[in-house]
Amino acid sequence: MAERGFIDLHTHGWSRWDTRGGSAEAICALAEAQGAAGAAAILPTVYAAPVQVMRRNVRSIALAMQMKPRAGAARILGAHLEGPFLNPSRAGALRKEAFVPPSLSVLKGLLGGFEDVVRVITVAPELKGAPGVIERCASLGIRVNMGHSEATWKQALRGKEAGAAGVTHLFNAMRPFHHREAGLAGLGLLDEELYVEVIADGVHLSAEALRLVFRVKRPERILLVSDSIKGPMYRGKVLQGSTKLLPEAFSVLEQAGVARRRIALASRENPRRYLGLRSL
Repeated sequence: MAERGFIDLHTHGWSRWDTRGGSAEAICALAEAQGAAGAAAILPTVYAAPVQVMRRNVRSIALAMQMKPRAGAARILGAHLEGPFLNPSRAGALRKEAFVPPSLSVLKGLLGGFEDVVRVITVAPELKGAPGVIERCASLGIRVNMGHSEATWKQALRGKEAGAAGVTHLFNAMRPFHHREAGLAGLGLLDEELYVEVIADGVHLSAEALRLVFRVKRPERILLVSDSIKGPMYRGKVLQGSTKLLPEAFSVLEQAGVARRRIALASRENPRRYLGLRSL
């Protein structure tokens, strides 16, 4: 499936470039690589790190947004912050030492001057102080995803009620679904309003899990993302992210039996709707 014009809302890097170096040129190179693969737009995703480091990396994205892109480059829509208000017990490949308890004062220091650049932030809703942070972000027009989380169903629902609109990489780095406690994963699957990110690289989710998501979840609320990274997919036995961009995910989904129209919806129309984009 040669799908073009997709939007990748969760991409840390690829090949030789990523969002960690504070380099606007690296962000532009990532946009060019994504554009060559068929992306219309991307949301470069900043790793959890000390606040000043995250701000430096957001600044590089802001500068890249102002630079004249090369022909064919994906449009840089802003930044997705994956942290720092995350649960250390579900750190995954992120540095849990960089996680901090949610607070409005830390949020102010993180966002100050970049409120118009940050488009999405991932927060663990069960943490003390998280509802207030979620409410504040939502009031600023920043979309909040819930993720890297031990949240129960009730805690996740409270996060949604505070203003969270999505779930970061469904099933990954969160409390596993259990038949007596469906948790964040269960709420993400069953809630009619929440959006869910899906990594369809053939590693993060099995073909059976992908079929489950696309059969159960409301089609208009699935967001296909790459979670692409610079470097190897694994660090030891820890799955860090994906080394594949979305075109390879399209093939994985087709092989899993997902209809092309649903793939196009999850990679093009749904991301636009999630960010409130009328056009690119």
